[in-house]
Amino acid sequence: MWADRVIFVTEQPTGSALMRRLTVAQFTDNYGPGSNGLMFAVQQLEGNLLDAGHSVVVVAPCAKGPNPHSGRRGRQEIRLPSVRVPNMPTRVANGRHFDKAIDKVGRIRPDVIHVHGFGTVGALGVYAARRLNIPLLLTWHTDFDAYADHYSAILPLLTGVVQAFAHINKGKLVDPQELRDAAIRYEDRGRSTASLLGVCQKMLESAQLVTTPSPKTALRCTEIAPSAHVRVIPNGVDALPPGPPPVVREAGPLILYAGRIAPEKGIPLLCEAFDLVSAQRPDARLMVVGDWQRYPRIRRILSHGQQRGNVTLPGEQKREALGAYYGMADVFAFPSQTDTQALVLHEAALAGLPIVSVDPGLQLVLEPGVNAELTRPTAASLAAGLMRMINKLDDPAWRARASATSRRLAGQWTIESQAIEMLRLYEELATRVAIAA
Repeated sequence: MWADRVIFVTEQPTGSALMRRLTVAQFTDNYGPGSNGLMFAVQQLEGNLLDAGHSVVVVAPCAKGPNPHSGRRGRQEIRLPSVRVPNMPTRVANGRHFDKAIDKVGRIRPDVIHVHGFGTVGALGVYAARRLNIPLLLTWHTDFDAYADHYSAILPLLTGVVQAFAHINKGKLVDPQELRDAAIRYEDRGRSTASLLGVCQKMLESAQLVTTPSPKTALRCTEIAPSAHVRVIPNGVDALPPGPPPVVREAGPLILYAGRIAPEKGIPLLCEAFDLVSAQRPDARLMVVGDWQRYPRIRRILSHGQQRGNVTLPGEQKREALGAYYGMADVFAFPSQTDTQALVLHEAALAGLPIVSVDPGLQLVLEPGVNAELTRPTAASLAAGLMRMINKLDDPAWRARASATSRRLAGQWTIESQAIEMLRLYEELATRVAIAA
C-alpha cells in the first residue's frame, strides 16, 4: 500500500531542535521571470533558513524576476545559462556550465541538497548529491502528466531533461547542442512523458527523502517509485492582509477565481459553468484575478464575459494585495485538476470563503457539505455546485459555520509550522539520522 511508505505531517511542531548552522543548496528549475507557486515555496524556504541563521545556496537558471532575498547575508546564487520557454513566463537551464556548477557546489560543500522538481537543474542536483556524497531531499511540485499534455511547447525541453539525466548518470555532462536540438512532435507526447516519468522514478529513488505538498501528490510519487520514502508536508500559508474593496462591488453573489491563468487551470470550464449559473441567477458576478491576456483563447472567452458586464477582470495583482479581493467575494471557485496543493485554496480558506472545487485530490482545506462543494470537472456539474453554494449564502448560520471551518482547516499549516518541520528534516539529513519508513 502506498500509505505504508508515506508519513503525513498533521501536527504543528512546537519548536526546533537545530543545534548547528547548516548550509542548504536549493536546486530549482523555476526562478522567474514569472511568479508561481513553486518559486514562492522555494523563496519561502530560503527566508526560513536565513531567518534561523543558516546559509542558502540557490542553483537556478538565469532569469529576471522576484528575488526577495538577494544580497542577504548567508545567501549565494549559482545561475546557469538558460533559454526561454515559448509562450510561457519561464526560463530553463540549457545544460551549459553544469560542470562548473558542480565544482562550485563542491567547494561550498552544503550539508543538504534540496531538489525542487524534475527539470535539467533538478537532474543536476541529483547528480551533484551523488557525486559529492551529500544527503538529497527531493520535493515533488508539478503534475508532469498534465503539463506535458497542455504544453506542446515544453515537450522538446522534456526530451532535454531525459538526455541530461542519461548523460550525467554515465558520469558525463550535458552536451548543450543536444539540448538545443532536442525536438519531438506533439503527437509523440505520450512517449516523451513516459520517458520523463522514467527519469522521475530514478530521481525519486535516489533521494534519502521525498516531500510532497499533498496526499494527492504523495500517491503519484509512490505510483511512480514505490520504494521512495515520502513525507507529506503541505506548504505553509498565512492569511493575507485584508483591505478595502479594490473595485466596485455590485449587488448579487460574487464568485472569485484568483491565481495563475493558463490552459491547465480550467478557466474555460469555469466560464462555461458561470454561463449556466448566470442563466439562473442574472445578478451573479464572476471575478477572475490574474494575467488573463497571455493566452488568446482564454482572453477571448474572458473578454466576452467582460463585454456582457457580469465578469470583472482586475488583472494580475501583487500577492499582498489579494486579501482585499478574497475579502469582497462570496464563493471561491477552483476549476483546476493539475495543482499539487494550490496555495490559493489555502488563501481563500484563511479568508473564510466557502469553496467549490473540481479536484477531489485536494481536500486539505475542504470539508464537503460544510465549507465546500466537490463537483465533477464538467460545466453542468460545476454550475450545479456553485448554485448549491449560492443558495446557502442567505443563511447567516451556514455562512458562519462554513467560514469558521475554512479558517480552522487552513490554519493547520502555517509558514511557521512548515519552517520548523523543514528545518528539522534538514538537520536529520545533515546528521544522517535515519528517517522512519
